[in-house]
Amino acid sequence: MSIQSVDYAVLAPVLVMALGALVVLVVDLFGRRGPALPGWVALGVVVAALAALPQSLDGQTLCWTPAQCAYAVASPAGAFQLIVLAATLVVVLLSVSTVSELRLPAGEYYFLLLGSAAAAVALPATRDLISLLVVLEVVSLPTFALVGLKRGDPRSGEAALKIFLYSVVSMAVALYGVALVYGSTGSVVFEAVFAVAANADARTPVLAAGLVMVIAVMLFKIAAFPFNAWAPDTYQGAPIPVAAYLSVVSKIAGFAGLTLLVRWIWWPEVWSVALAVCAAVTVLGANVAALRQSSAVRLLAWSSVAQAGYVLVPLAALVADGVPRVAVLTAMIAYLAIYAAMNLGAFAVVAVVARQHPDPSLSDFDGLARRQPWLGMALALFLLALAGLPPGLSGLFAKVGVLAVPVGTGAWWLAGVMGVATVIGLAYYLPWAARLFRAPVRAAGDEHATEPGRPRTPVGLAAGTALALLATVVLSVAPALAFGLVGS
Repeated sequence: MSIQSVDYAVLAPVLVMALGALVVLVVDLFGRRGPALPGWVALGVVVAALAALPQSLDGQTLCWTPAQCAYAVASPAGAFQLIVLAATLVVVLLSVSTVSELRLPAGEYYFLLLGSAAAAVALPATRDLISLLVVLEVVSLPTFALVGLKRGDPRSGEAALKIFLYSVVSMAVALYGVALVYGSTGSVVFEAVFAVAANADARTPVLAAGLVMVIAVMLFKIAAFPFNAWAPDTYQGAPIPVAAYLSVVSKIAGFAGLTLLVRWIWWPEVWSVALAVCAAVTVLGANVAALRQSSAVRLLAWSSVAQAGYVLVPLAALVADGVPRVAVLTAMIAYLAIYAAMNLGAFAVVAVVARQHPDPSLSDFDGLARRQPWLGMALALFLLALAGLPPGLSGLFAKVGVLAVPVGTGAWWLAGVMGVATVIGLAYYLPWAARLFRAPVRAAGDEHATEPGRPRTPVGLAAGTALALLATVVLSVAPALAFGLVGS
């Protein structure tokens, strides 16, 4: 490989997604077959990117020297990319009927979605701070428009404005942090910055402040405490597939950025405790907030915040001395893979119910297993998996995997807090699951009314739900598939 050469095979998944986004716009411009066609074209683009992914693994390109490259797909970057593409595939399937029914501009919708996902695929492989923040902003910018695409709905505009303001402020802080890092080290390349950070004589408070500011924007992306206030309102105002995208793909991008940064920070005894406290407060606060929710989307929003807290637990150990990096990344990425399947599945069923009940409340799910048995049973499995209960064994394995990390490092207090938070989570997951199997409550005078019929589920929603269900079942039977995503 020559210096400054471009290996297009390594960049193939990102290029396929980016060029596919332009193709979708052209198809929408000249197509006359309705809003569904751009959706199916977008689906083909994601499948093509998944097919190109194996060719990019363990490669690097855009290099300054043989040892320093701006883009390198080394473990665990490939695992992050696989989860992002698989999750985007499900989101596209969920979007096909939603775009049509809400009369959203199909070309613009899929262009924005694929553009954001392309950046999310690229982010885990970045190797300098400038590229990291530019790619992170490309992940974020399309989501502002996606959230606000429900024209005529004031909550959609409010949600878009809220996530825009939070994101702009956090990105401004991160850019200032990069300036401080560059001023302290003379470089923005990870290897050069972290070489200075590893030298006790070269560390300065200015460098520490800069790294803290950059990490703060990642905590915003994953909606961790204290940067989680935007999530519930944004999820509720956005189209449901967009909320699902924010809760999974955007969150995974934030965790990929955190993984690139936190393991190089010094003062492990300080940072380990700080991240552990952040994880504990995030999980406890989100689970308590979820107890008060009656809206299905808001409940899933707080649930996704709580799940982010669980993923932070291994990261708290990643900065500690003597903790095997592979074990920590294995637990973290396995949790993200399992979380993506069960969370997207829950949003998929909510999207189905939302066709009859816009902004569905928990009461709208009463008797779902009677009306549409496979959807009701699927949602019950997703909720039990999120709670970490059988038969949702994938969620149980994920929680055991992340809790084993603090237990192995002697942080019993953190494991205890996570256990308490898990018990609190049962108080809202289980009642929702129970609603699926009970008869709907009828108003006075409606004793002779018939139960609602069984509306036809659109192909995209059915396929997205089925894929998430299949992944949840497979990972419950063979969790090693998730825990084996990170190589040695």
